[in-house]
Amino acid sequence: MRKLLKSTGTLRCAATHTEAAVCDIMDQTVKVVSRLQWGAVAPKPWETLKGSAQRVIIHHTALAHCRGLSDCKQQLLSIQATHMKERGFADIGYNFLVGGDGTVYEGRGWGVVGAHTKGNNHDSLGIAFMGNFNEDTPSTEAISSVNQLLRSGVSQGHLQPKFVLLGHRDLANTACPGDKLYSSLGSLM
Repeated sequence: MRKLLKSTGTLRCAATHTEAAVCDIMDQTVKVVSRLQWGAVAPKPWETLKGSAQRVIIHHTALAHCRGLSDCKQQLLSIQATHMKERGFADIGYNFLVGGDGTVYEGRGWGVVGAHTKGNNHDSLGIAFMGNFNEDTPSTEAISSVNQLLRSGVSQGHLQPKFVLLGHRDLANTACPGDKLYSSLGSLM
């Protein structure tokens, strides 16, 4: 699935170490929980993108759904540990992850080369929906938050204004991001 995005907008963000960053994008907000807030382990040295991302690749974690910081924090720590210890990644593989309640969690963040789609990381951003979407449908809150995150990325210059949106399965022999999420990609931007 491929989709182009054109977006303009303004972004204003405010954050503290105890609260999620709240970004105001065209009268909408997206909460971004920082690495510090979810207790991420410090990454090993990683590579920065050479420019703004040209593609966004959508994934699912293929785990149980999580809602709220406490529940999602445990999953994030488990995913990061698996990626670093078992797969030998420098950090959690995704740039951002989104919970079922629409809260966005910072993975590697903007401008960092991910480890989410082998051979396709140097010009892309990886966003994982937390849950298993082979049979479950992504929540409207999660879809809305990812749309707002994408607008924010374009507005800040981290994402090309005309980026290509793909499901992981478009680039690899995998069922990811699950049939239900893959069929919902048209509702992203």
